Amino acid sequence: MAKHTGIFRNTRGKIFPGLHARETETGTILAQNPRQPSKARRSEAQADRRCQMGNMGGFYRLFDRRITNAFEGKGPGQNDYNLFIQCNYTKHPVYLTKQDSKCGGCVLAPYQISRGSLEPIRMNLSQSNVLSTNLSTGAVVIDANTTVAELTMALLQNKGFQVGDQITFFYGEQYVDSEDVPRATMDASRLVLSLTDTTKVWDEVDALGFSTVNGCLGMNTALSNAGAAYIHSRDLDGGLTQVSTQRMTVVSDILADYQSEEAFIASANSYGGINTREVYLSPTSTLADLGIAANENQNENQNGGTQQSSGGSGSGSGTQSGGNTGGSSGSSLSQPTISGSTPFAESTTVTITGPAGAELHYTNDGSTPTSASTLYSEPITLTDTATIKAVAVLNGETSAVASRTFTKGSGGGSENPETE
Repeated sequence: MAKHTGIFRNTRGKIFPGLHARETETGTILAQNPRQPSKARRSEAQADRRCQMGNMGGFYRLFDRRITNAFEGKGPGQNDYNLFIQCNYTKHPVYLTKQDSKCGGCVLAPYQISRGSLEPIRMNLSQSNVLSTNLSTGAVVIDANTTVAELTMALLQNKGFQVGDQITFFYGEQYVDSEDVPRATMDASRLVLSLTDTTKVWDEVDALGFSTVNGCLGMNTALSNAGAAYIHSRDLDGGLTQVSTQRMTVVSDILADYQSEEAFIASANSYGGINTREVYLSPTSTLADLGIAANENQNENQNGGTQQSSGGSGSGSGTQSGGNTGGSSGSSLSQPTISGSTPFAESTTVTITGPAGAELHYTNDGSTPTSASTLYSEPITLTDTATIKAVAVLNGETSAVASRTFTKGSGGGSENPETE
């Protein structure tokens, strides 16, 4: 702290971060602002979820919009990225630090990259790490002279294939740059099955993924710090696409390092650390534990308590104040709150909130949501009448279902949820 009578004379308050001024009888006093104690913002479950997102986002960007039709059955407000996250979250966790993510870092992982109704292409990795499929090439051994028509004739002998279908081969390479940031690249080759195309196969697609391995379609080299996948797809009338459900096969020297406990801790610390503060009240606390008489709690509920419910534990029905409806599941976890305007004229934005640290999963087709339903990550835009149902999931526990119907009509509606 110091006295100053120069340019800061008659100055009061915060001057810039770290320094403030105040007037005294003897002049202007400059003082350093006290350092605020840092506090970790996330629980371990929240940190784990956040730390996985960096690598999944980096991995998805590698495809440069080449898998925008790789997930069938997208509902209103959903996109391929949402479904990619839903399919892979917690299944193959990879942890990058915030700094590595900002630098465009990415670790190849066995993520699912498509989901659909066509039969999956089975992939086999030999002891020497050569990848092959279950798609027989018959008598055709693919070489520099093999035409698309010849290979098509052979592949059509495999169940479920027809002329016009596509086989796409994705190949990613893993490396670490000079700054020790993990990086990856992704290439793709696509073959359209045709009985009239006399183009040489290797003039259309990369021989790397379109070679013959033990009488089947496969790779002409071993996987090493790389990943690969084959996807079968079919364009339908009306702009629809059918795909096979596939995931990447990865052989990597660094993958395990970024899936370790040490990698998680380093990632969590880069995002602000883990809040290990214990919750004072446990879900099993009783009124007696809190020193509250039963009749006091009853009076509070009768005079505008925050939640009312009917029905026994385990099943029944309940209504959360504010208008979201749902059944009681016997869970101590509070059900989510669904907010948005209804009725609405052109569109409405729906937000879902829930208990701290919980995942929120929802459906928009009226079906009952589970922990496998779409993970809520951003507000939902509706342009037609729909029923949104949601549950909160935390530490293996699932809340009761919250439900709200949004109706397209004339004029804007209320933002306050209504009771169904």
